[in-house]
Order: sequence, then C-alpha cells, then structure tokens
Amino acid sequence: MSPSSSLLAAVVNLDHPGRFLHWSIFQVSEANLVLIAVMVVIFGLALVLPFPHGRDGGADTAVPAAGGSPATGASSAASAPADGLSRYVEPEGSKMWTARLRRRALSKLPPPKLLPDRQPAYVASWVYIFGVGALSAFGVAIVSGFAIALGGVDWWHTNSVGHFFNSLHVWSVELFMALIVIHLWGKFWMAAWRGRRTLTWITGVVAFLASIVECFTGYLSQQNFDSQWISTNGKDAINATGFGGFFNLLDFGQMLLWHVVLLPIVLVAIVGAHVLLVRIRGVSHPLPADRPGFGLRNRSRRRKLAAADAADWTGPTRRYDIAKEGAIATTIVLVLVFALAGLLSSPDEPPVTVATWARAAPADFLAAAASELNGTSETATYGPPYNNQNGSVQQVGPRLQTMFGVTLPVHPAQAFVLSPLEKIAPTDAQLAPALHAYETASPAQQLAWANAYAKAVTKVRFTGGTPVVPAAADGPVPVLLSTELTLARSGALDADLIAQHQFYGTNFTLPLLFIEDGQYFSNLAQAQHLTGSQWGVMNETGSYPGQPWLWLYTLWYQVPGFDNSANVDVIAIYMTGLATILLLAVPFIPGLRDLPRAIPVHKLVWRDWNRSEGSGGSGGAGGAGGSGGAGGAGGSSEPDGTATAAQPTPGTPPGPSVPVVGGDGDGDGTPLHAVRPRHATPAESGPGAAGAAPGSPLVP
Repeated sequence: MSPSSSLLAAVVNLDHPGRFLHWSIFQVSEANLVLIAVMVVIFGLALVLPFPHGRDGGADTAVPAAGGSPATGASSAASAPADGLSRYVEPEGSKMWTARLRRRALSKLPPPKLLPDRQPAYVASWVYIFGVGALSAFGVAIVSGFAIALGGVDWWHTNSVGHFFNSLHVWSVELFMALIVIHLWGKFWMAAWRGRRTLTWITGVVAFLASIVECFTGYLSQQNFDSQWISTNGKDAINATGFGGFFNLLDFGQMLLWHVVLLPIVLVAIVGAHVLLVRIRGVSHPLPADRPGFGLRNRSRRRKLAAADAADWTGPTRRYDIAKEGAIATTIVLVLVFALAGLLSSPDEPPVTVATWARAAPADFLAAAASELNGTSETATYGPPYNNQNGSVQQVGPRLQTMFGVTLPVHPAQAFVLSPLEKIAPTDAQLAPALHAYETASPAQQLAWANAYAKAVTKVRFTGGTPVVPAAADGPVPVLLSTELTLARSGALDADLIAQHQFYGTNFTLPLLFIEDGQYFSNLAQAQHLTGSQWGVMNETGSYPGQPWLWLYTLWYQVPGFDNSANVDVIAIYMTGLATILLLAVPFIPGLRDLPRAIPVHKLVWRDWNRSEGSGGSGGAGGAGGSGGAGGAGGSSEPDGTATAAQPTPGTPPGPSVPVVGGDGDGDGTPLHAVRPRHATPAESGPGAAGAAPGSPLVP
C-alpha cells in the first residue's frame, strides 16, 4: 500500500531515511532522541508544575474519630449486607468457604478502598497521574488490537483503514510504554516500596518486563522488514540461552499467539494484582524532608519511620474522583493517539522474500546457495538448535546453547536447494540428469563441485537474466543453481520453504535463515540504520522512533570490549538479567534503596505537603519543642520527650480527640502517625464534625 493511495495518509511523512547523532560510543537516531527527550521533559514538568487542588480547597480537615482508622470503619461498613441482600448473605460467624472468603476479601479490600473517593492530602502532584495514564493507554492498545484482529493478520498491510488501525495500535503502545517508564521513574524517586509495599514495587516492575515481552512479540508479528530483522538478530540471543527451540522468533504463528493470547492474559493478571496491591496498601507516605542519618544513634528514628510508613494513613485527606480521573486520562490518551496516527501514520516497510532477493541481487543469491551446498553458510555452521556445529555457539560460563541439543533440525543443502529442485525435476528435462548426477556422487565429490562453483560464482555475469559463470570443475552445480534462481524469481521457492512446515504456513524459519545467509538482507538493514553498530532493535525503519524502552538490553552491544565479542549476545542476556534482578531487588539493597533520600527529588513531588507542614515536613516535630505535623500546629514535645496536647484558648470548649500526624514522642523528629489529642477547631467541634464519624470512607 503506497501512502498516496491511502485514504488516511499521514500528514507528516516519516518513511524517509532517518538521521543519526554520534557521541563517543553512543549513536542514536534523532527520532529516538526526541522521544526520550519528550519523556524526560514530561517527567520534569510533572515535578515542577503546580497541582490543582479542586473545589474543596485541598486538604480536608475531617479525620476519623479517636481510636478508629479509615480502614476499620470502611471494613465494618462494607461487611454489612445492603438492604434487600441479607437473605443472600450468610451470618457473620458462618464457616462456609464462600462466606469466609468474602469476609477475608472485604477485610483486605472494602469497597471504599477499591473505589476510593478520597486520598491522603499529600497526593497532590502530577507525578501521580502517570499510573492511571498508563492504564488508559493500555486499554486503548487492547481495543485497537481487537480492531486489527477483526480484519485478520494482513489487512493492515493492504487496506488504508486497516493501516490506520495499526497506527492507532502502534502509537497507543508507544504511549503506554512511555507512561509506564515515567511512572517507574516517579515511584523510584518516591521510594514507593516503603511501608510493606515491596510486593507492590515488584509487581510493577514485573508488569513493565511483561509489557516489554508483549511489545517485542508484537514487533515480531508484523511480517514486515523491521520484524524480519528483529527476529533474525534476536534469535541469536534466545538461542544462546538454550531456549531458541522452544521460543522460536522466526515462527510468526507462535509469536502471534504469544502476543494476542498468552502474554495479554499474564499482563492483565499482573497489572490487576499491582492495582489491587496499591488499593490495599495505599500510596506510600511522604519521605521526611530531612534525611535520617546512619549509625546506632539514628536507629530508633529509622525504625519509627519504617513503622510510620507501614501504618494506615490517619491524617487529612482530599477529594479524589477516581472514575473522573480515569475518564479524563482515557480521553486525553485517545486524542493523542488519534492525532499521532493521523499525522504520522506508522512504519510498514515491505518484507524481504526469497523472490525479491533473487530478483534484486541474483549474484548474491547464487553465492548464498553455493554456500549452502558446500556447508560454509552461517546456517550450515550455526550449531544448536539447528545442527551440531559450533560456528555460532556462544558461551560465558555454562554452555547453555547446547543444553537441549538440536531441537529445530535444519539441513541447509537439502532444505534450501535440493528438496525444492527434487519437486520440479520430473518435469524439467535439463534439471533431472544434473540433479541425479549430483545426488549419486560421493560426499567428497559433491563438496569439490560446490567449492569450485563458490569460487567461480564471484565473477558471474548475466546475459538476458541468465547467469554465466566462468568455467570451473563444478560438475552439475551450475545447472542446479541456475534452475534454483529461476525458481526463486518466480516465488515458488518461498512457497516451497514455507510448505515444508505443515498446517498454517506461518513458520518462516527456513526462508528467513536462507535470506540471512546472503548479504542483501544485511545491506538493506545497514541502509535503514538497523544494524547493531547503530543501536540495533532500538531503531525503526524510516524516521520513526523505535523502542527506547529496550535500551537496557541494547546498550550492552555498544560497550567497548563487549561490542566485538563473539559472545556478545549471551553477555547482553546476562547483563540485562542482572540489571533486572537489581531493579526487582531495589527495596532490599542498602545504598540503592537509599538513593531517593540522598537525591531528594521527592521534595519536588511533595513540596506542597512539606510547605503546609512547615519546618517539620511530613514528619512534624523536628526535635524537642518542635511543632506538630499535619493539622498539628497544636501538638508539642516537652524536653523529656513527652507529647502534650495543645491547650485551648480561654473561653473555647475542648473539642474531640483527632489525630495529629507526625507528633514526635521522643524529640528525634520522627513522625508518629497515631491518634493524639489536640484542640479542635470550631468547625470540627460543630455539626461538620459528623464527617469524622467511624466508618467514614477515608482511604489510607
């Protein structure tokens, strides 16, 4: 489909060759650099732009009554059956499995937690919106994927409407990955794993990793040139792990099923678990404005900080309309995705076939076919999972690539040359005797003929499209490969190589391995700046941005010392695996988990909260005699560490007990998120205090 024939052609044409920037060991396309810069700018703006406080004026002074917590009140309210439903609900003490499961679920996640309408007052930064934004983009990606599935696996290559839906899918995925990366940035600098939220962090990282695999299989399923290049290069890394025979990147059908069935189920489950953990544990509390020191002197304070982080939030809250926020985020995502799809379209460089290769570079085709016969091609010398050779076997430590042996057997000479010729020999009077002579000769004679032809074919000329190879002791090989060239140009060889795998005809292992053995394929990739020396799979055809979220894998191919290693693929796998483990284990690694405190980006996230809390930050008292925390200009500490309540002014009746968040019990500046008495304002003492009754839907 040409852009000019499309009814929905892109306003901006990005199909022209991209431009690249080079600095030191780094080389990156302008498109990828722009995409990364936009992500960084968005994150920076989210840190510094003021956050609107809505019609309620920000933090609410209504708080739970003394002795109660938001979770407790909500749980008890949720456990009571609604009117009209009591006859369907077992009594509270029932030992039925269903009743016990329901009680346990409601105790962990009562309705006000599942669909909250209030959040802690410190949740007032644009950094908090990227999670719901990523979920919205994820939803749009799923729906646009459904739309592509309605038309089948190839309609977006041939139909302008299908191509537009593919553009929607591509840009929704780009937006999803960008937002989830920015979301991870924010949560790292907020140290969001604190307060028994380690599992929340881990499920978030696992969701990000699963998203990468999901996107990767999507690229492999496109059946265009970019997907061919990614699959033929990516297979080396997967093969190096020993699992290439089970997760075959060259099998389009397998990758498509992983992309549309298996991985979406896993990803939805992990994302769902992550969201539920956020609802159960709540968002992490603000880090103290002052960094706690190390050593024995500060051990008590660090323990109190950890206990406070794990406690339910009992401080002031603010309105939070989660349904409205989700609707607005989805609307913005849809506008952006439709705008990007309409303005920029999406890349779709036609795939390379054996036929296009044989027509465009016949000399290269003949040389590759000769290398299959004499056993010198990359495929012939590759090793597991294709054969027992060792030409492409990589090893650092244990030899994983040979672990399962030959699981995808490929005999290049037979599969790529002899088998296709055998099918047409009965109807070709010139081919039949030549093929019989070759197949009845000894292996040594066959090799001698093939070697002689491989040397002579470097000087091949073409007369009327027919190859003319200088005379050599190559026996029947010139007839065989001349016929093979004719077969390839007609497209019959493509069909034959795919037909060698039965059923659906979606396994492109044989044609892609054959195409990769020539130079034509890599020359096209070089012209499109897709080779490893130019950041590999990070790049996309044309001037489109690629996959910057793969930088953690592709960067190892650029590191001096690794870049020229014969084992670079397995090195990249090991290093990426190590980096992934470190990312998952951040909550457990001293030093790494303390980076957010050492580099206080969090002060920008919670600057409004810290400002409202005065010098005490989120923790209240900075020492003996310091002022209280949230709502806590009231509480104070005596020099001996005893907390005292603020005294009412003369003539003012005492109000109810309400929590003072951050009151310091021992003068070390540690916040104690506990219920403490303080003087209530007249508004709290009056009728408005009813909102603080036990059972209020205040979400921790």
